[in-house]
This record gives sequence, C-alpha cells and structure tokens, in this order.
Amino acid sequence: MSNLTLSPTRLILALVAAGALGGGGAAWMIGSHANASAVTASAPIAAPAPLASPFAGTPDFTGIVQRYGPAVVNISVTGTGTDDDDSTGNASAMPRGLDPDDPLFQFFKRFGGPGFAVPRGGPPIVRGLGSGFIVSPDGLILTNAHVVRGASDVTVKLTDRREFQAKVLGRDDKTDIAVLRIAAKNLPTLPLGNPRDLKVGEWVLAIGSPFGFENSVTAGVVSAKGRSLPDDSFVPFIQTDVAVNPGNSGGPLFNARGEVIGINSQIFSRSGGYQGLSFAIPIDLAVRIKDQIVATGHATHARLGVTVQEVNQALADSFKLDKPAGALVAQVEPGSAADKAGLKTGDVIRAFDGQPVVESGDLPARVGEAAPGKSAVLEVWRNGKREDLRVTLGNADDKPARISARDADAGKARLGLALRPLAPEESRAAGLESGLVVEDAQGAAARAGVQPGDVIVAVNGSRVDSVDAVKRVLSHAGKSVALLVQRDGQRLFVPVRIG
Repeated sequence: MSNLTLSPTRLILALVAAGALGGGGAAWMIGSHANASAVTASAPIAAPAPLASPFAGTPDFTGIVQRYGPAVVNISVTGTGTDDDDSTGNASAMPRGLDPDDPLFQFFKRFGGPGFAVPRGGPPIVRGLGSGFIVSPDGLILTNAHVVRGASDVTVKLTDRREFQAKVLGRDDKTDIAVLRIAAKNLPTLPLGNPRDLKVGEWVLAIGSPFGFENSVTAGVVSAKGRSLPDDSFVPFIQTDVAVNPGNSGGPLFNARGEVIGINSQIFSRSGGYQGLSFAIPIDLAVRIKDQIVATGHATHARLGVTVQEVNQALADSFKLDKPAGALVAQVEPGSAADKAGLKTGDVIRAFDGQPVVESGDLPARVGEAAPGKSAVLEVWRNGKREDLRVTLGNADDKPARISARDADAGKARLGLALRPLAPEESRAAGLESGLVVEDAQGAAARAGVQPGDVIVAVNGSRVDSVDAVKRVLSHAGKSVALLVQRDGQRLFVPVRIG
C-alpha cells in the first residue's frame, strides 16, 4: 500500500535539514559562533568520559556545552536540484504552497528556502546547511542522509573555524544516517549513551545550526520513545520537545550526563519551523549503520514481506485479544520470508524475537534492525490462541515492509452492506478465488470506511463467498467484526461495530 500522505491542512512531516539538498537549506551563515573553547590539532585528546550523574531539578547544561560543543560541526553542502525536488518524500523547510505575499515567504527566502539560488540559463544550484558530530579522533562524522543527499560538495566547519572538504563514505536512506570523513587528526569526540536507558520526562539537549545560526543550544525533555512515523521508516524515534529547526539535522541530542543518545532528524510542523514536536534517531541504531557503512560502504536491513495495520479496540474485540496491541497482518507477499514461514492474513504479530510489538510501527522497526538471513521467532495470535513461527528474514533492498493507514473508528449500528458474489471476470481481474462485492454501504460499515466497489474477502478471518456465509459468521460474532477488504489491489482490515 502507498505511504501515508498528510495534506497541507494537517500536520506535515518536515525534514529539519536546511542542509537537505532538494529540501532546501540556509543559503548563508552568520559570522559569529557559540562560545565554545577552541580546538587545536597539536595534542592528542583523550577519549571523553561521561559527566557526573544527572542534575536534580532543572539541569545546568553549561558544562556539557563547554566540554563537548567543540565536537559538534556545521555542514554546508552544494549540489543541483529543482524547486520541488525532495528525494526524501517529506516536506522541505519551505512550506508547500506558501503565498509570496506571506511574511513567512520572505523569511524562508532569506534563511534558505529551496530553489532561491537559481542561476539564469542553467540547472538550479542548491546550497544548504546541516549539522553533525565527530565520533572518532581521525575525522569520522555522523549526520543525516538527507543533509548530504545529492551533494557535489560537502564542507565541514569546526568551532575553531577550520574548514575541511568532507568525503561521504556512505548513506542509508532507510534510517537517514550518513557517515563523512575529513582529513584531520586528534579531533574531539563525543561519548555515546544507551537510548534504552532513556526515560520519558528526562532532560535532553540539542546542539546544531538552526537556520544557519551556528552551534545553537536548545533544551527540553523526552516526550516519548519508540515513535513510528508515517514514512515507512525503520527507525523507532525518540520524540522530544527540544526546539529543532531546519539546520539542526544531523546534530547530536545529549542526555543530562553529556552522552549522545540520538541524532536530530525530523519535526512535525504546519509552518516548516519548530512547533513542539521533534524526533531523533536513537544513537545505538545510528552506530550499527555507521559500522556497516565504514566496513562495506552501505547498510543492509532485513525484510519480512507483509503489510500490517494498527490493532484498535474494535479489531481487538473481533480477534478476541485481551488488549488492542500488535501488528495485524493485512497482506502477505507471495514468496516472501513471511509466506515461507507460514504467516497468514489475519494473524496478529505480538512479538518479534522476544521483543514486544505493541504498535504496528514496532514491527518494521524491529525487523529493519536485523540482518538479512537472520532467523527469528514471531509470536502470533491466530484463531484465538498463541502460536510461534520461525522465520528467516529476507533483504529490505528488494521491497520494504509497509504500514497501512490506520483505520477510522467504527460507528454503532447494523452492518448495513448490500453484497453480491464476484462475477468470474471480476474474480480473474481481482486475482481472487472468492469474495463479495459491496454494491451499497450504509450504517456502521459506511461509517467504518467501507465503500461501494470494495470486495469483502473474509469476515473475522473466515473466507466468505456468499451472503449466507457472512450471516453465519455474524451469528457468532460479538460486538464488532473485522472485514478483510480488498480495494485497488490492496487489502486491509476494517473493524465494524455491530452491537
């Protein structure tokens, strides 16, 4: 199924890279920089150690900034693109469709909206800014993949004002991680923490270059962990309320001990600027990707081969689950790892190799962290009982697992469907052996999202080929039923309240 698309009137997912080529970037940099101590290359610098335990109450971050600020770098990129180029598939820093008379239009034009550096008679030249941080004294740097995507020239600037041309060792678009190297020695580095120890409500700190303001420091708290975003991402994001804006992309997110626990990557925004929702890639995931890129020049991810959707309360009732949790399998790709393991449409995956799957987005994140060829155990809820399936994972480079759109809440009333069996030619066209065409949808089913032209393939996991078959299932159903619907060649479960 296609990725989620968020309309301009709703929240848009905005990459926070002013440095993202194709997403636009700040076309200028101010002359001053943060009051961090200068770094020289004359003497080796010992491996950093974490600071003392977290502060009680509101923390004082000055020690972290002074000690570790010099390891945060500014990244400027140059390449070619078009005004609407955004290879990430997400909204750029410039809000789409912004009226030229709107004051925000002039703001983004001045501070680096996309497509403003367009030479006459040639392809547009895109310049942008991002952030990054040093992870080894010999010049290895982590940043976001979208910061350097399409870049023909990458320049890294240190807090002591030295500048280096950087080589992009590799990037992984699935996790938005890129690794750079500069020709320098004895550089300051940052200590890395464990995101699994991070607690919701804990203080965190970001350093980066929002809108080109170099080495800016902002702070906030962890709002949530393990967030899945509607972009087919393999990343279980850390959500914070730290002020993050275009240009912060690729910069570090610190805990109160001065350990890096994430890489600032995305924001949710209506305007393209910070509105209280920012997301960071957990550093343990970033390090795994970094190690693969350094070793081989690229990263690989595993693949299961399913389309899954969220389990809400109505679906939980339909499948007799004790709570609305897990990833409901709406479709299994023939020949995939899931198909070979015996996974079926209607299964609810509740754990992956011992790790719980609470939301549907947990599954692709768990699978994406594994290596192709890995053997894993899936805990599955099937026909009212638990089963364990062993699967050998495929490669995500073929086709990544996808998350279907979340279902709307079902209404309350009768089913309200006018149904007829598929004609032979319709069966052949739809690739189905059996099913019922929805000729009219009213009442509870219509409110749940069922539409005329949909094909009902199964009810509560039971295949149906006649109206009588539907009635038999309904006679034994509880307060809700789960309809497996095929629409435009894709399948999804629609929960319908009937009592």
